[in-house]
Amino acid sequence: MHSRLLARYIFVVLIILTIWISFSISQAAKPTREKQAGGLAAWEKVYSVLISPRCLNCHTATNYPQQGDDRHHHFANVVRGPGDAGVPGLHCQSCHQERNADSTGVPGGPSWHLAPLSMQWQDTNDRPLSSAAVCSSVTDRSKNENMSGPELLKHHERADLVLWAWNPGRRPDGSLRSLPPISHQEFVTATRTWVEAGTPCPKGR
Repeated sequence: MHSRLLARYIFVVLIILTIWISFSISQAAKPTREKQAGGLAAWEKVYSVLISPRCLNCHTATNYPQQGDDRHHHFANVVRGPGDAGVPGLHCQSCHQERNADSTGVPGGPSWHLAPLSMQWQDTNDRPLSSAAVCSSVTDRSKNENMSGPELLKHHERADLVLWAWNPGRRPDGSLRSLPPISHQEFVTATRTWVEAGTPCPKGR
């Protein structure tokens, strides 16, 4: 009888211990409120870059790319075309080479193309989407080429067309194009903080 009671006691203790360990692990995995707040603040820095002209001109809701800080319609009636890279005879890479052509003012980078419409960061009235809407789009793996948080960090850190935003070359008049509101290093650091906090998104639409 004693051994049976002892076995039951040990069994109950093991169940309680298992539940406690599982709860502790799940709580440890959840971002703290402070970390979440830091992640949201970091996201706002990321968002400030994503809606700058250097990014927004290609992340359009339109059937054409935009140009300049005023984000006007691309000249020569350039259109999106299949694969977001222009139409036959007027592909993006026909003019946009592997690097900036400062002698002509034509910007360039590897595989120059528009972002897909699933990653549009403006509405059809040419207004930037809200922070919540852009965050939702960026973190939706059905829209962002199935990139997880760490992959988004790698993309922001190394992707050629992302890096181009901080090296956009000169305008046709010879003046330098404007840069995003924070440095690339600050952008990467903010992205890392946001990812480590669990990629939280602000509430709203």
